Amino acid sequence: MTDATANDAARSASSSGGRRDIGIKRRYAAERRFKAYGILAIVIGVLFLIALLWSVVSKGYTAFWQTEIRVPITFSQEIIDPDATGGKDQTALMMANYPTLARDAMVSVLGIDPDNRKAVREANALISNGVRVQLRNMVLNDLSIIGQTEEVWLYASSELDSALKGQYDLDVAESRRPISDQQLAWIDQLQEEGRLEQRFNFGLFTFGASSRAETAGVGVAIIGSLYMMGIVLVLSLPIGVAASIYLEEFAPKNKFTDLIEVNINNLAAVPSIVFGLLGLAVFINWFGLPRSAALVGGLVLTLMTLPTIIIATRAALRAVPPSIRDAALGIGASRMQMVFQHVLPLAMPGILTGTIIGLAQALGETAPLLLIGMVAFVADYPSSPLDPSTALPVQIYMWANEAERAFVERTSGAIIILLMFLAIMNIAAVLLRRRFERRW
Repeated sequence: MTDATANDAARSASSSGGRRDIGIKRRYAAERRFKAYGILAIVIGVLFLIALLWSVVSKGYTAFWQTEIRVPITFSQEIIDPDATGGKDQTALMMANYPTLARDAMVSVLGIDPDNRKAVREANALISNGVRVQLRNMVLNDLSIIGQTEEVWLYASSELDSALKGQYDLDVAESRRPISDQQLAWIDQLQEEGRLEQRFNFGLFTFGASSRAETAGVGVAIIGSLYMMGIVLVLSLPIGVAASIYLEEFAPKNKFTDLIEVNINNLAAVPSIVFGLLGLAVFINWFGLPRSAALVGGLVLTLMTLPTIIIATRAALRAVPPSIRDAALGIGASRMQMVFQHVLPLAMPGILTGTIIGLAQALGETAPLLLIGMVAFVADYPSSPLDPSTALPVQIYMWANEAERAFVERTSGAIIILLMFLAIMNIAAVLLRRRFERRW
Protein backbone atom coordinates (compact mmCIF):
# COMPACT_ATOMS: atom_id res chain seq x y z
CA MET A 1 0.00 0.00 0.00
CA THR A 2 1.40 3.37 -1.02
CA ASP A 3 1.69 6.31 1.32
CA ALA A 4 -1.11 8.16 -0.53
CA THR A 5 -3.50 5.23 -0.15
CA ALA A 6 -2.70 4.95 3.55
CA ASN A 7 -3.28 8.65 4.05
CA ASP A 8 -6.66 8.46 2.25
CA ALA A 9 -7.73 5.54 4.42
CA ALA A 10 -6.70 7.38 7.58
CA ARG A 11 -8.59 10.50 6.52
CA SER A 12 -11.67 8.41 5.68
CA ALA A 13 -11.57 6.66 9.05
CA SER A 14 -11.08 9.95 10.84
CA SER A 15 -14.01 11.50 8.96
CA SER A 16 -16.29 8.53 9.74
CA GLY A 17 -15.31 8.66 13.41
CA GLY A 18 -15.97 12.39 13.52
CA ARG A 19 -19.42 11.99 11.99
CA ARG A 20 -20.18 9.18 14.42
CA ASP A 21 -19.14 11.33 17.38
CA ILE A 22 -21.28 14.20 16.10
CA GLY A 23 -24.29 11.84 15.77
CA ILE A 24 -23.80 10.52 19.31
CA LYS A 25 -23.54 14.05 20.68
CA ARG A 26 -26.72 15.03 18.87
CA ARG A 27 -28.60 12.05 20.29
CA TYR A 28 -27.38 12.82 23.79
CA ALA A 29 -28.36 16.48 23.34
CA ALA A 30 -31.83 15.45 22.11
CA GLU A 31 -32.19 13.16 25.10
CA ARG A 32 -31.22 15.94 27.50
CA ARG A 33 -33.70 18.32 25.83
CA PHE A 34 -36.48 15.75 26.09
CA LYS A 35 -35.70 15.20 29.77
CA ALA A 36 -35.69 18.95 30.34
CA TYR A 37 -39.07 19.29 28.59
CA GLY A 38 -40.49 16.55 30.82
CA ILE A 39 -39.17 18.20 33.98
CA LEU A 40 -40.52 21.56 32.82
CA ALA A 41 -43.96 20.04 32.18
CA ILE A 42 -44.00 18.50 35.66
CA VAL A 43 -42.91 21.78 37.26
CA ILE A 44 -45.63 23.71 35.40
CA GLY A 45 -48.25 21.15 36.44
CA VAL A 46 -47.15 21.27 40.08
CA LEU A 47 -47.18 25.07 40.06
CA PHE A 48 -50.74 25.14 38.71
CA LEU A 49 -51.79 22.59 41.33
CA ILE A 50 -50.18 24.64 44.11
CA ALA A 51 -51.88 27.79 42.81
CA LEU A 52 -55.25 26.01 42.76
CA LEU A 53 -54.86 24.58 46.26
CA TRP A 54 -53.61 27.90 47.61
CA SER A 55 -56.58 29.72 46.11
CA VAL A 56 -59.05 27.27 47.64
CA VAL A 57 -57.38 26.93 51.05
CA SER A 58 -56.65 30.64 51.49
CA LYS A 59 -60.31 31.48 50.88
CA GLY A 60 -61.87 28.48 52.60
CA TYR A 61 -59.97 27.78 55.82
CA THR A 62 -61.84 30.59 57.60
CA ALA A 63 -65.12 28.74 56.97
CA PHE A 64 -64.11 26.27 59.69
CA TRP A 65 -64.32 29.10 62.24
CA GLN A 66 -67.47 31.01 63.10
CA THR A 67 -67.83 34.18 65.14
CA GLU A 68 -70.14 33.78 68.14
CA ILE A 69 -71.42 36.18 70.82
CA ARG A 70 -71.99 35.08 74.41
CA VAL A 71 -75.06 36.71 75.94
CA PRO A 72 -77.31 35.93 78.93
CA ILE A 73 -80.63 34.75 77.47
CA THR A 74 -83.66 34.96 79.74
CA PHE A 75 -86.07 32.27 78.54
CA SER A 76 -89.14 34.23 79.54
CA GLN A 77 -92.21 32.11 80.19
CA GLU A 78 -94.44 34.97 79.02
CA ILE A 79 -92.91 34.70 75.54
CA ILE A 80 -92.24 30.96 75.27
CA ASP A 81 -95.15 29.44 77.22
CA PRO A 82 -97.67 32.20 78.00
CA ASP A 83 -100.39 29.71 79.01
CA ALA A 84 -98.09 28.00 81.54
CA THR A 85 -98.68 24.55 80.06
CA GLY A 86 -95.31 23.29 81.25
CA GLY A 87 -94.13 22.75 77.72
CA LYS A 88 -97.06 20.56 76.67
CA ASP A 89 -98.21 22.98 74.02
CA GLN A 90 -95.70 22.14 71.29
CA THR A 91 -97.24 24.64 68.88
CA ALA A 92 -96.59 27.48 71.31
CA LEU A 93 -93.00 26.33 71.81
CA MET A 94 -92.41 26.15 68.07
CA MET A 95 -93.99 29.53 67.27
CA ALA A 96 -92.58 31.55 70.19
CA ASN A 97 -90.81 34.81 69.41
CA TYR A 98 -87.28 33.63 70.21
CA PRO A 99 -85.53 36.48 68.33
CA THR A 100 -87.01 38.88 70.90
CA LEU A 101 -85.15 37.02 73.65
CA ALA A 102 -81.85 37.41 71.78
CA ARG A 103 -82.52 41.06 70.98
CA ASP A 104 -83.30 41.91 74.61
CA ALA A 105 -80.14 40.12 75.72
CA MET A 106 -78.00 42.13 73.27
CA VAL A 107 -79.61 45.39 74.41
CA SER A 108 -78.82 44.50 78.02
CA VAL A 109 -75.19 43.48 77.34
CA LEU A 110 -74.42 46.59 75.27
CA GLY A 111 -76.20 48.96 77.68
CA ILE A 112 -78.53 50.38 75.04
CA ASP A 113 -81.64 52.40 75.79
CA PRO A 114 -84.55 50.09 74.75
CA ASP A 115 -86.43 53.13 73.44
CA ASN A 116 -83.65 53.96 70.97
CA ARG A 117 -85.03 52.02 68.02
CA LYS A 118 -82.11 52.70 65.70
CA ALA A 119 -79.55 51.48 68.24
CA VAL A 120 -81.67 48.43 69.06
CA ARG A 121 -81.97 47.63 65.35
CA GLU A 122 -78.21 47.94 64.80
CA ALA A 123 -77.47 45.81 67.88
CA ASN A 124 -79.92 43.15 66.70
CA ALA A 125 -78.17 43.12 63.30
CA LEU A 126 -75.00 41.83 64.98
CA ILE A 127 -76.57 38.43 65.63
CA SER A 128 -77.75 35.90 63.10
CA ASN A 129 -81.39 35.48 62.17
CA GLY A 130 -80.79 31.80 62.83
CA VAL A 131 -81.08 32.38 66.60
CA ARG A 132 -84.75 31.43 66.29
CA VAL A 133 -83.85 27.84 65.47
CA GLN A 134 -80.94 27.76 67.91
CA LEU A 135 -82.97 28.92 70.91
CA ARG A 136 -86.01 26.87 69.93
CA ASN A 137 -83.94 23.69 69.84
CA MET A 138 -82.50 24.50 73.25
CA VAL A 139 -86.00 24.80 74.71
CA LEU A 140 -87.30 21.66 73.01
CA ASN A 141 -84.33 19.66 74.26
CA ASP A 142 -84.59 20.93 77.84
CA LEU A 143 -87.93 22.36 79.00
CA SER A 144 -86.50 23.11 82.45
CA ILE A 145 -84.72 26.22 81.12
CA ILE A 146 -88.06 28.02 80.65
CA GLY A 147 -88.05 30.88 83.12
CA GLN A 148 -84.29 30.61 83.63
CA THR A 149 -81.37 32.76 82.43
CA GLU A 150 -78.59 30.95 80.57
CA GLU A 151 -75.32 32.10 79.03
CA VAL A 152 -75.65 31.17 75.36
CA TRP A 153 -73.19 31.46 72.48
CA LEU A 154 -75.21 32.89 69.59
CA TYR A 155 -74.08 32.89 65.98
CA ALA A 156 -72.99 36.34 64.86
CA SER A 157 -74.31 37.76 61.60
CA SER A 158 -72.39 37.04 58.43
CA GLU A 159 -71.47 40.73 58.13
CA LEU A 160 -69.85 40.77 61.59
CA ASP A 161 -68.14 37.44 60.91
CA SER A 162 -66.76 38.65 57.56
CA ALA A 163 -65.59 41.93 59.12
CA LEU A 164 -63.60 40.13 61.82
CA LYS A 165 -62.05 37.82 59.23
CA GLY A 166 -60.80 40.77 57.19
CA GLN A 167 -63.13 40.18 54.26
CA TYR A 168 -64.36 43.78 54.37
CA ASP A 169 -62.25 46.93 54.24
CA LEU A 170 -63.20 48.72 57.44
CA ASP A 171 -61.13 51.80 56.58
CA VAL A 172 -63.53 53.01 53.89
CA ALA A 173 -66.38 55.40 54.55
CA GLU A 174 -69.22 54.11 56.72
CA SER A 175 -71.70 54.32 53.84
CA ARG A 176 -69.57 51.89 51.78
CA ARG A 177 -69.42 49.01 54.26
CA PRO A 178 -72.11 46.85 55.91
CA ILE A 179 -70.80 47.53 59.44
CA SER A 180 -71.47 50.96 60.94
CA ASP A 181 -69.13 52.87 63.23
CA GLN A 182 -71.44 52.26 66.17
CA GLN A 183 -71.40 48.52 65.49
CA LEU A 184 -67.59 48.56 65.30
CA ALA A 185 -67.52 50.21 68.73
CA TRP A 186 -69.83 47.52 70.11
CA ILE A 187 -67.63 44.81 68.57
CA ASP A 188 -64.61 46.26 70.40
CA GLN A 189 -66.66 46.34 73.60
CA LEU A 190 -67.72 42.70 73.23
CA GLN A 191 -64.15 41.62 72.55
CA GLU A 192 -62.86 43.45 75.64
CA GLU A 193 -65.52 41.76 77.78
CA GLY A 194 -64.65 38.32 76.36
CA ARG A 195 -68.10 37.92 74.80
CA LEU A 196 -66.96 37.73 71.18
CA GLU A 197 -64.92 34.78 69.93
CA GLN A 198 -64.20 32.78 66.80
CA ARG A 199 -65.02 29.16 67.59
CA PHE A 200 -64.78 25.97 65.54
CA ASN A 201 -67.72 25.85 63.14
CA PHE A 202 -69.33 22.47 63.80
CA GLY A 203 -72.40 23.77 61.98
CA LEU A 204 -70.52 23.59 58.69
CA PHE A 205 -70.67 19.79 59.01
CA THR A 206 -74.15 19.47 60.55
CA PHE A 207 -76.40 22.18 59.09
CA GLY A 208 -78.32 21.93 55.85
CA ALA A 209 -78.99 24.49 53.16
CA SER A 210 -79.77 28.00 54.36
CA SER A 211 -80.15 31.46 52.86
CA ARG A 212 -77.98 32.77 55.73
CA ALA A 213 -74.31 31.99 55.34
CA GLU A 214 -73.64 31.68 59.08
CA THR A 215 -76.20 28.87 59.41
CA ALA A 216 -75.43 27.10 56.13
CA GLY A 217 -73.67 23.75 56.18
CA VAL A 218 -72.96 20.62 54.15
CA GLY A 219 -74.44 18.10 56.58
CA VAL A 220 -77.46 17.30 54.40
CA ALA A 221 -75.27 17.20 51.29
CA ILE A 222 -72.86 14.74 52.93
CA ILE A 223 -75.72 12.40 53.89
CA GLY A 224 -77.11 12.62 50.35
CA SER A 225 -73.69 11.82 48.89
CA LEU A 226 -73.31 8.85 51.25
CA TYR A 227 -76.71 7.51 50.18
CA MET A 228 -75.72 7.80 46.52
CA MET A 229 -72.28 6.25 47.02
CA GLY A 230 -73.91 3.34 48.87
CA ILE A 231 -76.29 2.76 45.96
CA VAL A 232 -73.45 3.02 43.45
CA LEU A 233 -71.33 0.53 45.41
CA VAL A 234 -74.18 -1.98 45.88
CA LEU A 235 -75.14 -1.91 42.20
CA SER A 236 -72.00 -1.18 40.21
CA LEU A 237 -69.57 -3.54 41.96
CA PRO A 238 -71.48 -6.84 41.48
CA ILE A 239 -72.78 -5.91 38.04
CA GLY A 240 -69.39 -4.67 36.87
CA VAL A 241 -67.49 -7.67 38.23
CA ALA A 242 -70.02 -10.15 36.81
CA ALA A 243 -69.90 -8.51 33.37
CA SER A 244 -66.10 -8.47 33.43
CA ILE A 245 -65.84 -12.14 34.43
CA TYR A 246 -68.19 -13.16 31.65
CA LEU A 247 -66.44 -11.10 28.98
CA GLU A 248 -62.96 -12.13 30.06
CA GLU A 249 -63.42 -15.77 31.06
CA PHE A 250 -66.55 -17.19 29.43
CA ALA A 251 -67.68 -15.12 26.42
CA PRO A 252 -66.63 -16.40 22.99
CA LYS A 253 -64.41 -14.14 20.95
CA ASN A 254 -66.55 -12.99 18.04
CA LYS A 255 -67.81 -9.80 16.45
CA PHE A 256 -70.63 -9.44 18.97
CA THR A 257 -68.34 -9.46 22.02
CA ASP A 258 -65.93 -7.17 20.17
CA LEU A 259 -68.80 -4.74 19.66
CA ILE A 260 -69.64 -4.89 23.37
CA GLU A 261 -66.02 -4.17 24.33
CA VAL A 262 -65.84 -1.21 21.97
CA ASN A 263 -69.07 0.24 23.40
CA ILE A 264 -67.87 -0.21 26.99
CA ASN A 265 -64.68 1.68 26.17
CA ASN A 266 -66.70 4.39 24.44
CA LEU A 267 -69.09 4.73 27.40
CA ALA A 268 -66.14 5.44 29.68
CA ALA A 269 -65.43 8.55 27.59
CA VAL A 270 -69.03 9.81 27.29
CA PRO A 271 -69.58 13.20 29.02
CA SER A 272 -71.31 12.81 32.36
CA ILE A 273 -74.13 15.17 31.40
CA VAL A 274 -75.30 12.57 28.86
CA PHE A 275 -75.89 10.12 31.72
CA GLY A 276 -77.92 12.87 33.42
CA LEU A 277 -80.14 13.14 30.35
CA LEU A 278 -80.50 9.35 30.32
CA GLY A 279 -81.48 9.33 33.99
CA LEU A 280 -84.00 12.14 33.43
CA ALA A 281 -85.62 10.29 30.53
CA VAL A 282 -85.62 6.78 32.00
CA PHE A 283 -85.73 6.93 35.79
CA ILE A 284 -87.87 10.07 36.21
CA ASN A 285 -90.03 10.39 33.09
CA TRP A 286 -90.45 6.68 32.37
CA PHE A 287 -90.22 4.94 35.77
CA GLY A 288 -91.72 7.88 37.66
CA LEU A 289 -89.14 8.01 40.42
CA PRO A 290 -89.10 11.24 42.51
CA ARG A 291 -86.92 14.11 41.40
CA SER A 292 -83.96 15.14 43.54
CA ALA A 293 -83.97 11.76 45.32
CA ALA A 294 -80.70 10.08 46.23
CA LEU A 295 -81.99 6.87 44.63
CA VAL A 296 -82.18 8.48 41.19
CA GLY A 297 -78.78 10.10 41.68
CA GLY A 298 -77.29 6.76 42.70
CA LEU A 299 -78.76 5.01 39.65
CA VAL A 300 -77.42 7.68 37.30
CA LEU A 301 -73.95 7.56 38.87
CA THR A 302 -74.05 3.75 38.71
CA LEU A 303 -74.49 3.91 34.94
CA MET A 304 -71.61 6.36 34.73
CA THR A 305 -69.32 4.28 36.98
CA LEU A 306 -69.97 0.87 35.43
CA PRO A 307 -67.62 1.27 32.41
CA THR A 308 -64.74 2.33 34.70
CA ILE A 309 -65.24 -0.68 36.99
CA ILE A 310 -65.59 -3.10 34.07
CA ILE A 311 -62.41 -1.87 32.41
CA ALA A 312 -60.43 -1.98 35.68
CA THR A 313 -61.79 -5.43 36.57
CA ARG A 314 -60.96 -6.88 33.16
CA ALA A 315 -57.44 -5.49 33.41
CA ALA A 316 -57.07 -7.09 36.86
CA LEU A 317 -58.33 -10.46 35.60
CA ARG A 318 -56.06 -10.27 32.58
CA ALA A 319 -53.08 -9.60 34.85
CA VAL A 320 -53.46 -13.01 36.54
CA PRO A 321 -50.97 -15.38 34.82
CA PRO A 322 -52.44 -18.11 32.56
CA SER A 323 -50.47 -20.67 34.58
CA ILE A 324 -52.90 -20.15 37.49
CA ARG A 325 -55.82 -21.08 35.27
CA ASP A 326 -53.98 -24.04 33.73
CA ALA A 327 -52.95 -25.36 37.15
CA ALA A 328 -56.51 -25.11 38.50
CA LEU A 329 -57.98 -26.86 35.48
CA GLY A 330 -55.18 -29.44 35.59
CA ILE A 331 -56.11 -30.61 39.09
CA GLY A 332 -59.73 -31.13 38.09
CA ALA A 333 -61.37 -27.80 38.96
CA SER A 334 -64.32 -26.72 36.85
CA ARG A 335 -64.15 -23.48 34.94
CA MET A 336 -66.42 -21.86 37.52
CA GLN A 337 -64.22 -23.07 40.39
CA MET A 338 -61.11 -21.90 38.58
CA VAL A 339 -62.53 -18.38 38.21
CA PHE A 340 -64.08 -17.88 41.65
CA GLN A 341 -61.59 -19.79 43.79
CA HIS A 342 -58.30 -18.98 42.09
CA VAL A 343 -58.42 -16.12 39.56
CA LEU A 344 -60.89 -13.76 41.27
CA PRO A 345 -59.13 -13.69 44.69
CA LEU A 346 -55.83 -12.84 42.98
CA ALA A 347 -57.50 -10.09 40.93
CA MET A 348 -59.39 -8.61 43.90
CA PRO A 349 -56.81 -5.87 44.72
CA GLY A 350 -57.07 -4.44 41.22
CA ILE A 351 -60.87 -4.73 41.32
CA LEU A 352 -61.08 -2.86 44.62
CA THR A 353 -58.73 -0.18 43.36
CA GLY A 354 -60.79 0.36 40.22
CA THR A 355 -64.01 0.44 42.26
CA ILE A 356 -62.68 3.07 44.67
CA ILE A 357 -61.44 5.22 41.79
CA GLY A 358 -64.84 4.91 40.12
CA LEU A 359 -66.60 5.92 43.35
CA ALA A 360 -64.26 8.89 43.74
CA GLN A 361 -65.11 9.99 40.21
CA ALA A 362 -68.83 9.65 40.92
CA LEU A 363 -68.53 11.57 44.21
CA GLY A 364 -67.23 14.64 42.40
CA GLU A 365 -69.81 14.69 39.60
CA THR A 366 -72.22 17.60 39.36
CA ALA A 367 -73.66 17.85 35.84
CA PRO A 368 -75.80 14.66 35.84
CA LEU A 369 -77.21 15.52 39.28
CA LEU A 370 -78.28 18.97 38.14
CA LEU A 371 -80.39 17.46 35.37
CA ILE A 372 -82.30 15.15 37.72
CA GLY A 373 -83.25 18.00 40.07
CA MET A 374 -80.80 17.54 42.93
CA VAL A 375 -80.15 21.28 42.85
CA ALA A 376 -83.21 21.77 45.05
CA PHE A 377 -83.01 23.72 48.33
CA VAL A 378 -82.95 20.96 50.97
CA ALA A 379 -82.66 21.98 54.62
CA ASP A 380 -83.73 18.73 56.34
CA TYR A 381 -81.82 15.47 56.52
CA PRO A 382 -83.16 12.76 54.19
CA SER A 383 -84.42 9.74 56.14
CA SER A 384 -84.28 7.42 53.12
CA PRO A 385 -82.91 7.41 49.55
CA LEU A 386 -86.39 8.37 48.32
CA ASP A 387 -86.46 11.67 50.21
CA PRO A 388 -85.33 14.94 48.58
CA SER A 389 -81.60 15.43 49.03
CA THR A 390 -78.61 17.07 47.48
CA ALA A 391 -74.94 16.18 47.05
CA LEU A 392 -71.70 17.80 48.08
CA PRO A 393 -70.62 19.01 44.61
CA VAL A 394 -74.13 20.32 43.94
CA GLN A 395 -74.08 22.22 47.24
CA ILE A 396 -70.79 23.79 46.16
CA TYR A 397 -72.37 24.78 42.84
CA MET A 398 -75.34 26.43 44.58
CA TRP A 399 -73.17 28.35 47.04
CA ALA A 400 -70.94 29.57 44.21
CA ASN A 401 -73.99 31.33 42.72
CA GLU A 402 -74.80 33.23 45.92
CA ALA A 403 -74.09 36.95 45.91
CA GLU A 404 -73.29 37.30 49.63
CA ARG A 405 -69.59 37.66 50.43
CA ALA A 406 -69.71 35.11 53.26
CA PHE A 407 -70.73 32.35 50.85
CA VAL A 408 -67.35 32.63 49.09
CA GLU A 409 -65.58 31.13 52.08
CA ARG A 410 -68.38 28.57 52.52
CA THR A 411 -67.88 27.50 48.89
CA SER A 412 -64.13 27.12 49.31
CA GLY A 413 -64.61 25.35 52.64
CA ALA A 414 -66.97 22.83 51.04
CA ILE A 415 -64.42 22.28 48.25
CA ILE A 416 -61.79 21.51 50.91
CA ILE A 417 -64.13 18.94 52.48
CA LEU A 418 -64.81 17.36 49.08
CA LEU A 419 -61.09 17.24 48.28
CA MET A 420 -60.47 15.55 51.64
CA PHE A 421 -63.00 12.82 50.81
CA LEU A 422 -61.46 12.32 47.35
CA ALA A 423 -57.94 12.23 48.79
CA ILE A 424 -58.94 9.63 51.37
CA MET A 425 -60.53 7.43 48.71
CA ASN A 426 -57.53 7.68 46.38
CA ILE A 427 -55.07 7.02 49.21
CA ALA A 428 -57.14 3.98 50.20
CA ALA A 429 -56.94 2.71 46.62
CA VAL A 430 -53.14 3.10 46.58
CA LEU A 431 -52.72 1.42 49.96
CA LEU A 432 -54.95 -1.51 48.99
CA ARG A 433 -53.01 -2.07 45.80
CA ARG A 434 -49.66 -1.94 47.58
CA ARG A 435 -50.87 -4.18 50.39
CA PHE A 436 -52.46 -6.95 48.37
CA GLU A 437 -50.93 -6.68 44.89
CA ARG A 438 -48.78 -9.59 43.77
CA ARG A 439 -45.88 -9.30 41.35
CA TRP A 440 -45.74 -12.05 38.76
